[in-house]
Amino acid sequence: MKNYQQPGKVVDYTNGTGSAIAAGSIVKMGNTLGIAAVNIAAGATGSVAIEGVFSGVPKVSAAVFVVGEKLVFDVSANSGAGAFDDSAATPATGDITGAAIAMVAGANNETTCTIKLTPGNTTVT
Repeated sequence: MKNYQQPGKVVDYTNGTGSAIAAGSIVKMGNTLGIAAVNIAAGATGSVAIEGVFSGVPKVSAAVFVVGEKLVFDVSANSGAGAFDDSAATPATGDITGAAIAMVAGANNETTCTIKLTPGNTTVT
């Protein structure tokens, strides 16, 4: 295991967004998504989980999905912070498909959901 570095479930991320990222927030990193494990100030580096199951993440209110459904991350939803939409949604520019699946069914009018991050399986529109 000469070249082994780490399990890869959490990565260091340097916040170049210009504003602080709160722990628990979704972080768009190129073609993948993560969940901030800590508060990350603008310009600072912090831990971001790219694998695992997370609850309470933003969901498009009208989205309806079943357990295991591949979700679309709509970057313009939730006042520009992004939210997960169902697979029937048509991705717009910048949206990410395949970065997460539903771990709990999502119903109309719910604003949060439970997802499993699926890194390495994404498409950015």
